[in-house]
Amino acid sequence: MFRSIVFITSFLASFFVDAQVETLNQKASGYRGIWYFIGDTKNEYVYKYSGGLGTYPANHYPFSVYAPAVGRTFFCYGGVTDSSSRALCHMVGFFDHKTGMVSRPTLVLNKKTDDAHDNPVIQLDRQGYIWLFSTSHGTERPSFIHRSRKPYDISAFDRMEATRRDETGQTVPFNNFSYLQTYYQPGSGFFNLMTHYDRGVLPYGANKPRRTISYITSPDGITWSAWQDIASIEEGHYQSSGQRGSKIGSAFNYHPNTKVGAGLDYRTNVYYVETDDFGKSWHTADGKPVQLPLKDTLNAALVKDYRKLGRNVYISDVNYDATNRPIILYVSSKGPEPGPQNGPYEWQVAHWTGKQWAIQAVAQSDHNYDMASLVVEGNAWRIIGSFEAGPQPFGTGGELSILESRNAGKSWKTVKAVTQNSVRNHAYPRRPVVAHPGFYAFWADGNARKPSASFLYFCNREGQVFQLPAEMKGEMEKPVPMGRD
Repeated sequence: MFRSIVFITSFLASFFVDAQVETLNQKASGYRGIWYFIGDTKNEYVYKYSGGLGTYPANHYPFSVYAPAVGRTFFCYGGVTDSSSRALCHMVGFFDHKTGMVSRPTLVLNKKTDDAHDNPVIQLDRQGYIWLFSTSHGTERPSFIHRSRKPYDISAFDRMEATRRDETGQTVPFNNFSYLQTYYQPGSGFFNLMTHYDRGVLPYGANKPRRTISYITSPDGITWSAWQDIASIEEGHYQSSGQRGSKIGSAFNYHPNTKVGAGLDYRTNVYYVETDDFGKSWHTADGKPVQLPLKDTLNAALVKDYRKLGRNVYISDVNYDATNRPIILYVSSKGPEPGPQNGPYEWQVAHWTGKQWAIQAVAQSDHNYDMASLVVEGNAWRIIGSFEAGPQPFGTGGELSILESRNAGKSWKTVKAVTQNSVRNHAYPRRPVVAHPGFYAFWADGNARKPSASFLYFCNREGQVFQLPAEMKGEMEKPVPMGRD
């Protein structure tokens, strides 16, 4: 009875917000990102994490997609309409590689929250239609799926009345998903990895972790399968993922449920599973079949046991080497609170060599929520991330740099300091799908100690930075080059 009341209350709250969120299809005045914080630390670091989080979190992907057919990189972000606003708006823009100009952004919707966990992700289908997936943080707010009215055109989007099958086989609205990563395979359709929050909301979710990681598929973006759980260990998981050809892999940690070191802030271990057949079967990196969902802490998908080392793990990215073997990029620390007491914040890559997981040190930074993206170009592995302390040290983000390895991650060197002498920390640089050398990573900046303006940037392969114009007079303008050497 209690679960039914909770479900009805949650449904009514979601329905009310759903009714308030309209598809706006308005042109924004320019590019401004959302500033967001969580967790008052009551010390000099102020927040657990905070700053310009328009391309947050690592568990959302992608924020940008290159379309060779039209020579444009399309991107989305969590934005605001002006510097005084904290209302999260879902924005879409594009960079035209032929002209070197960026579009005025389209404001698709106001999400009716200031929570950057509700940031959107973007994908393109085989016809060139642009899909925007508007995520939610749990069940209090609804999620939305929009598609552009015309291929390769951001001027107007229509909301899709998407449905899925529930665990009883009934067709229900597909209007709630968290921490979404969306992939598209021509001939098969959309493959989305996501988190769903069932416990205490749906009767059949009573025995599941609060954060259950799953996948769901659709041939057309409108009719979706039932979601299938990947793992449900103790208190749940965060997953990041990658795709290369027909292979899609998920790397995830887990939340222990012990009395000491339990709950949201404690996440540990690294696991990895993959599929080559659109989710019909799953296996470990060495090809051994696994039965999902995984339920035990010690299982065949375990890459490294960090729990016995007493370390937290935050996974940033998954990519694949030239032979299609997985590489997982992550940071580990002594605990969740910001500051030097939980250092060193150690960046590592776990690479499947064909025989074992080789775990190599990459660098160190100063915060759990520093983030980096891994790009593989033949035998060159490149990482762009906030490895250097920024103007707000021991805060989220910092100064960005590009590191490179040419020996399968055994050693790394800094090949470019991307940002220097910044006023605000730069955070969450995200690699596009099929990145063009002219649009290599996309991110935002923000003050990690107090509310501030947040601006959007991208860089090319050489690390040259361009700021997207905060105020635009025309429909297309040149981005602003920053700090040429």
